[in-house]
Amino acid sequence: MSSENGSGGGGGEGAPPEQLALIRESVRKAREPRAKPRTWRGAALAGALPVARVLVDKGVLHLDRYFDYAVPEELDADAQPGVRVRVRFGAGRHRVREGRREGGGLIDGFLIERRAESDYSGPLAALAQVVSPEPVLSEELLGLARAVADRYAGSLADVLQLAVPPRSARAEQRPSPEPLPPPGAPETGSWARYERGAAFLESLASGGAPRAVWNALPGPGWSEEIARAVVATLASGRGALVVLPDGRAVARVDAALTALLGEGRHAVLTADAGPEKRYREWLAVRRGSVRAVVGTRAAMFAPVQDLGLVAIWDDGDDSHSELHAPQPHAREVLLLRAAQDKCAFLLGGWSCTVEAAQLVESGWARPLVAAREQVRAHAPLVRTVGDGDLARDEAARAARLPTLAWQAVREGLRHGPVLVQVPRRGYVPRMACADCRAPARCRHCSGPLEGQESGAALRCGWCGREESGWHCPECGGFRLRAQVVGARRTAEELGRAFPAVPVRTSGREHVLDTVPDAPALVVSTPGAEPVAEGGYAAALLLDGWAILGRPDLRAGEDALRRWIAAAALVRPQGAGGTVVVVAEPTLRPVQALVRWDPVGHAVRELGERAELGFPPVSRMAAVSGTREAITEFLRTAELPPEAELLGPVPLPVTSAGRPRRVGAPPPGEHWERALVRVPPGSGAALAAALKAAQAARMARGAGTAEAAVRVRIDPPDIG
Repeated sequence: MSSENGSGGGGGEGAPPEQLALIRESVRKAREPRAKPRTWRGAALAGALPVARVLVDKGVLHLDRYFDYAVPEELDADAQPGVRVRVRFGAGRHRVREGRREGGGLIDGFLIERRAESDYSGPLAALAQVVSPEPVLSEELLGLARAVADRYAGSLADVLQLAVPPRSARAEQRPSPEPLPPPGAPETGSWARYERGAAFLESLASGGAPRAVWNALPGPGWSEEIARAVVATLASGRGALVVLPDGRAVARVDAALTALLGEGRHAVLTADAGPEKRYREWLAVRRGSVRAVVGTRAAMFAPVQDLGLVAIWDDGDDSHSELHAPQPHAREVLLLRAAQDKCAFLLGGWSCTVEAAQLVESGWARPLVAAREQVRAHAPLVRTVGDGDLARDEAARAARLPTLAWQAVREGLRHGPVLVQVPRRGYVPRMACADCRAPARCRHCSGPLEGQESGAALRCGWCGREESGWHCPECGGFRLRAQVVGARRTAEELGRAFPAVPVRTSGREHVLDTVPDAPALVVSTPGAEPVAEGGYAAALLLDGWAILGRPDLRAGEDALRRWIAAAALVRPQGAGGTVVVVAEPTLRPVQALVRWDPVGHAVRELGERAELGFPPVSRMAAVSGTREAITEFLRTAELPPEAELLGPVPLPVTSAGRPRRVGAPPPGEHWERALVRVPPGSGAALAAALKAAQAARMARGAGTAEAAVRVRIDPPDIG
């Protein structure tokens, strides 16, 4: 090293004392942490309202309350109600220093309010950090979240995780656009097809709060009708919220709103948008820049200012039921919002659920339907193929489709696309003995045997083992038949029968949005039916018994909803539209489809459930776990005197290789389920009792994985 390099190297040797002092000072400053102090030891507190009431994000029932923290002076300006904060949680009384509690792990939370004094007499820990000065939790949203938590026996923190999306700092830094002036009142449009449609729009535009259950006419016009209801609400200077079952429905209403209002008038909240974009749209709604929201079930908590209308489409769809605790249903959340904000309510769909019929029967909502002449003019012709027809049909015994179905397909392909609805995806999900119809089971795990596309040996749907030498243990037969044929196998059979016609599939792996108005066969699973330009010329609804035969209280209602959703995409009877349903014609859901009378079916279902005491007439809770755990839980729970206990009964054991349903036990564990039923008016008392019992178990440390008890209020599938 040369002398020049040695003197100019910037090291500490040979440097004057002043330079050494500067070096030490710069190192000291560089080592200072950039983050705010998290204990604020010795820091002065805020002069006014030095106590912050915080909801910690723990999500456990025995901690479902607010905790008080001291507000440091440096955080006084940013620590406002509704902001996200970080706090130290879990420090005991022995960890007190200079009159302030210290220690505990850092945890997120929301600042609920500022107070002059605390109800807690001991020392308080200080707020560790204000994550962002953006107020994201308003009083209205907090009140809604508390009502949902009480309704479903859950914790407020769990509901807020569903209501407030994760933070994106980049989205917060971007300003939201200025709000646009209210638009003009829309024309009545296709709402004139309904008896009270024009009056409904006029009430919304004039600032009214009508409540309606809307039975939409077949066809694609429903999205434009929802958009006109939103525009009418915006014209009154209020906001609107629309919740839809999936992204395809959101895209249709989004396009209809854009066509009526233009860009920048509404926000779209879906999970497909990505965290940053979704949070940016959510902030625009929270700041009042946008007054209309369209989205999937996560949008049910959207903080729309001056809410004037809440609407939900197809409330019977499973997608409206939240999978995360406390598993609220979008319909019930919107009902709470309508009562809390005193706003209009619109529940629409091609079909009608029992809950919707109850809203009308109770007088809470008015029916919004079309005259029978309008229904007959827009609905397709529906024909049935029952067991007697199949027994006399030579083609049905040799092939899968009866003669009437083949004729409908052949005739429909002359004029446009034909829809084929299959209740199962895949190739051949279930096989059975061709002689005695006994299900084909695996010799190792008793799982269902499935056929393969390559024509190779059978394979077990649970353990994956191949079965080459199967024989029926009941009758000794060796021949197999398809018990339920999947969508891909159906597409293969139709492709061989109509070799000159393209065959397209739409299902779980690949869902089509639209198909052109050209002859084609479109094989789809329920809920994945694409929209055909100009409507389908015909539709086949296959294997109706597979949907109707499910051991569930809602089997008939759900089958009718799926059939009507597919049949509504078919051209009207006057334009040659035909629907063939392969199901017993004497069954009530099939008759309702033939008459296109989903409201009548729902009313009759409601009457039967009232006689039997089943939901929605009664309130019900499902308690599942091991027999010992649920027995101890129900023994300690202070249930209402009128509560009735049903069960417990064993739940199906979940295999390790199979998908796990919501509420199902862990793989390999033997759980049971008990149902607790109470009459109308006692639902709040039931939820409070179950929540208190669950909180007491968790406080005692009894809620471990081995002794877990799961509580679900108003489960959609009770068997």
